[in-house]
Amino acid sequence: MPSPELLQTPVLSAVELTARWADLLEPPVFGKRELWLAWVGDDGLMLPLVTPIDDIPLRPDRDMMPGVLGLHEAVAGLHPTPVHLAMALCRPGRPAVIPDDASWAEALREEVGDHLDGPWSLHLAAGGSVLPVVNPPLWAWL
Repeated sequence: MPSPELLQTPVLSAVELTARWADLLEPPVFGKRELWLAWVGDDGLMLPLVTPIDDIPLRPDRDMMPGVLGLHEAVAGLHPTPVHLAMALCRPGRPAVIPDDASWAEALREEVGDHLDGPWSLHLAAGGSVLPVVNPPLWAWL
C-alpha cells in the first residue's frame, strides 16, 4: 500500500505519474517479471491499493487479460467516478522498451484499455529506472 504521504499528494500530470511509480517501486530493480496495478481518482489521489501480479510471461498471455479487467472493474466499482488504471510492467534488464514490452502494451490496450470507462497508462520499471510506455490521454488531467 502507498504511504499516507503519497495517498494525500495528488498526481496531476503524466510526469507526476512517472515520478509516483518511481516512488512506489523504489528501487525499480526486479529479478522477475511482474505487472503492478494502481488506481488514481479524478481528483488525482491514489486509491490505497497497489496490486502486483507476479511471474508474468515474457510475451503477453491474453488469457490473463480478463482477470486484469475484472480486477479493475471490481476496484473501480467501489469509486463514485471513473478511475485511471495505472499499470507498471516490471522486469529485469535494461531500462528501454523492447519488443516484448511493446507487445504487452498492445495486448493491454486491446484487451483492457479499450474496455475501460476511464483512462489507463503503462510504465516500464527496469534497470533502476521508470519510464512511460503508454501515457494517459491529456483529458485525464483536466
